[in-house]
Amino acid sequence: MTNTSLKLEINSLPKNLREEVADFIEFLKKKSMTKSKLKMREFGFAKGKIKLSDDFDEPLDEFKNYM
Repeated sequence: MTNTSLKLEINSLPKNLREEVADFIEFLKKKSMTKSKLKMREFGFAKGKIKLSDDFDEPLDEFKNYM
């Protein structure tokens, strides 16, 4: 659908429906901005938020029989 035909279709609607179309357009704009913000990631954002125990690399007691 071309821009001109889309404008003609919207203009042919009653006023209350044109307002609904305008609201839907605003919703779509906000939705697209939200998605683009989620894609942007900052390196090191979670640094310091996750803590591993000091013995993380130590063998587990359950596997001592296999060593």
